[in-house]
Order: sequence, then structure tokens, then C-alpha cells
Amino acid sequence: MSLHVRTVTDDAPADGDAWVRAASAGFLTPPEANPSGLEQRRERLDVPGSRPRGAFEGDRCVATLRSFDQRLTVVGGREITANAISAVTVLATHRRRGLLRRMMADDLAEARERGDVAATLIAAEYPIYGRFGFGAATAFTAWRVHAARSGLDPKWSLPASEGSLTFVDGAEVRKVGPELHERFRRGQPGAVDRSEQVWELRTGALWFGPDPWVEPFHVLYRDAAGMPQGLATFDTDNVWREGMPDGTASVRSLLATSPAVEALLWRFLLSIDWVATVDSGRTPPDSVLPLLLPNPRAARIREQADHLWLRPLDLPALLGARSYATEGELVLDVRDPLGLAEGRYLLTASPEGGLAAPTAREPDLTLPTSALAQLYLGDESAATLVAAGLADEGTTRAASRADLLFRTGRRPWCPDIF
Repeated sequence: MSLHVRTVTDDAPADGDAWVRAASAGFLTPPEANPSGLEQRRERLDVPGSRPRGAFEGDRCVATLRSFDQRLTVVGGREITANAISAVTVLATHRRRGLLRRMMADDLAEARERGDVAATLIAAEYPIYGRFGFGAATAFTAWRVHAARSGLDPKWSLPASEGSLTFVDGAEVRKVGPELHERFRRGQPGAVDRSEQVWELRTGALWFGPDPWVEPFHVLYRDAAGMPQGLATFDTDNVWREGMPDGTASVRSLLATSPAVEALLWRFLLSIDWVATVDSGRTPPDSVLPLLLPNPRAARIREQADHLWLRPLDLPALLGARSYATEGELVLDVRDPLGLAEGRYLLTASPEGGLAAPTAREPDLTLPTSALAQLYLGDESAATLVAAGLADEGTTRAASRADLLFRTGRRPWCPDIF
């Protein structure tokens, strides 16, 4: 039977149900047997800006991909429009037939035509997406901190003059969280916007898991003026050993509008009675968490990995959106495996922004879109890319000059999975 790739629309609910079942099978999660749950998942495909497509063998869906509108914060605080890609699956029975390439190529071409500046995704498997022009643009580090060894005062409490810490429920998080997150996002290169649906999923108002929703703890920090400035969400396991509490607080999310607020929330989490260990969850790759401890050895890295992947679609708009560390010029010759965003551009950069114009000048750096993605937000060094053979240096000290322009004081970070 022939295979057809098509967009899933609300005019064909049977296609939507088949798409949901295929996505579940592709991620090896139990199939949805509850009709109401299946309908809820299908309704997610119909929200504005959502673009699900699938490969169908007759009425059966065998591969899935969904894209949606996203805003990505870049260096300097501006944002770009991005085509976020999610739910990428191909059933094990239908691999090596070019289904992902067909879906991905169509989706990216439409995004370029629509005017999106870049595409983004979270890669479950590293080797897949480089061949489509994506590169790892941010990373994360997860820490495991022994509270008793940290050197912090276990009896610490927030002085009343500095504001308040309050346990709140999911309804309160949905009320104050979106505005707090937007203030955080505007100052964090690599962060993306969150829809109302994301907040519902994070607080249990919308839940698709096979197991019942378990409410986590939410702690909100308000400053002395009553303005929300930080929010920590965590679970605890309530473990006792040899008659003593030995629990772990596992952080799901920690939002802070400043480093001082971040330090305050970590100090709170490490002072909770019955909590012997704090699992930080995904923090920035250069998190200050261990440096906040009198004994930084109390923090151990539990996991490190790449996170947000980026794929240029409109090079002049992408290079022009961010700010640069200093003034300078650089000729970039960018190669694209799909031919969507390649060309040779003269980048004229400054702390106020950049201008990229086509040029016939000899290139300073020649690199694929995947390497430009690693360089763009400041997470990777041009010199390292050249040393690894991922970029070619055409003029003397071109990589060093690129690093002067692109590198940032802090590495980019994306706290979200989508």
C-alpha cells in the first residue's frame, strides 16, 4: 500500500485519532484507550498555530511531526519568530523509507515561506537532525546537592524585610506564572515563550499521563513590594532511613528574574526540613548553584547534555536580530543541506545589533547551518568548531574575530521541553 504525507486537520477527526495513536507508539508510550483522553489529545492538534502532519498508509498513521509558532529570545533581549518542531516519530515498522525527510523538508520550506527566522526542536537522539541543518544551540546541567554538606545554615528563613515565600497551588501558578515567566524570558537568551496550554499541563489542569496527576509543591517568592519575582516547583519522595528523614527534593522548574532571586530560592530548597538532598533538575550549563555554597563539593553533576536545537531559515534576519559583544565585520559563507538558508553574507556587527548583506568577498568562515546554530547564541566557540573540523577558516584569525563578536558572558539556556 502506498504512503501519503498530509496535514492533519480538524475536518478529518479520524486522521487526528490515528496521528495521536502513532505518536504514542512512536514514543513507546501506552496507546490511549480512553475515548475522552484521545479526544483531548486530538484537540491539542487543532489549536491556532499548530501544524500536525503525518505519513499515512491507508487510514493508518505511521509517522508524525507537529510544528507550531514560537518566540525565541536571542542575545541582547530581542526575540525572533521560530517554527518549533515536536512529536517527531516514525514507527519501527516503517523506518528507512524517507518519511521523516519528506515531512521535515515540507515543514521547513513552509516555515521559510511563512517568514519564520529559524526552526527549533528538542532532539531525543543526537544523530538525526544535523542532516536537516539543525545544531545544538543550548545545553543544561543537572546537580545533586547534599544539603548537610553544603555549609548553608539549615535554620535559614527569609527576613520579612526582603519579601515573602509562600506555598501556592496550581491555580495561583496559572495566575501569576505567565507574567513572571515573560519577565524571566526577556533576559534569558535561548528561552522560549509558553502558551496557556503549557501552564495547564504544568499544573495538572490538563493532563494526559497514564498515571493520575500528582500535585507538586509550588513556592512563590514576592519581593518587599509584593511583586512576584521567583517560582520553584518541586516534588519530594519522603524517604526515611534508619529512623531518620533522608528525602530528596526534585526540582521541576525554577524561575528567577535575577541572580539574587535564584540564590534565594536555592537557599530555601536546601533548608527544608526532612530534605537531605536537592536534585536541581535542568539548570543553565554554567549555573552558579555550586558557587552559592560555602562547600561547592556538596554539589555533584548528575547529568549534562545538549538541549535546544536551532536551524537557521532567514540568515539576514537571524544575524540581524541579536546584539554582539563589540563592533566588527565578518564574512560568513553558510552551507545548507536543504538549500533553504545558504549564501555568503557580510555581517556588520555592533552592541546595538547586526546587519547581514550578500557579498562576493572571500569568506572569513565557511560553515554549515548546524555549526552556525551552535555559534549563534554564544554557546560554542568558533575556534572550537574550526578545531573540530566543523567550520573552515578562510582568513587569518577569523575564528578569534568571530569569537570576539559572538561569545557572551553567560551561556544561553532553555528551561523548556516541547
